[in-house]
Amino acid sequence: MTTFVLVHGAWHGPWAWDLVVPLLRGAGARTLVPDLSAVGDRGLHDHASIVIDALASVPPDDELVLVGHSYAGLVVREAADARPTSVDHLVLLDGWAGPDGASMFSLAPEAFVTAIRSAAEKTGDGHIPAPPPAAFGITDSTTANWLAARLLPQALRTFTEPTTLTGAVAQIPGTALYCEPLTYPFDRLGAAAGYPTHALSAPHDAMLTHPEVVARMLLQCSRAAQSAS
Repeated sequence: MTTFVLVHGAWHGPWAWDLVVPLLRGAGARTLVPDLSAVGDRGLHDHASIVIDALASVPPDDELVLVGHSYAGLVVREAADARPTSVDHLVLLDGWAGPDGASMFSLAPEAFVTAIRSAAEKTGDGHIPAPPPAAFGITDSTTANWLAARLLPQALRTFTEPTTLTGAVAQIPGTALYCEPLTYPFDRLGAAAGYPTHALSAPHDAMLTHPEVVARMLLQCSRAAQSAS
């Protein structure tokens, strides 16, 4: 059996995968959705530890597909690097990725970094207020209202803390799914990490707007699904 460990991005919570989870389970897979959204002075390493704990709970005979959306691309790569024998396939969904020592701020454009630092300074509590749903490509009013009610502040340290990689993650097969039109160079970042890249015609929060497409692409990344086809 395949277990998908689905890791949400910044400002989001496990609910980000609510529309995808039933589709994966309907295809016969297990799902785990770690929660990185706890309020507090958490950093990227704290989030990677949460994912590592989730990996440990997957039955050893399962095929494990580890999925990271956006910021969580950095998180899942650090977690997989720490437990390379646990992960069979890595998937980045519009995910940030970089070498050892990379952080969100080292990978993102200068304008993004400046805007985020400015927003965090205004709060004065080390957190970045959530941007509006439109920043994630959500323009439908119903979905935008639903999302706006759930978005949470993000600890600034998650964007400044550099990833720690030994190089073990490079031995794990992976796939980079990037959304078009591009918001940031997720296609280039995925390719630089050594992954085949595939485009999705969907906004950044594709799991909310196009859950069937996302689920289908994730299932195609599964060895079990490939063997059955």
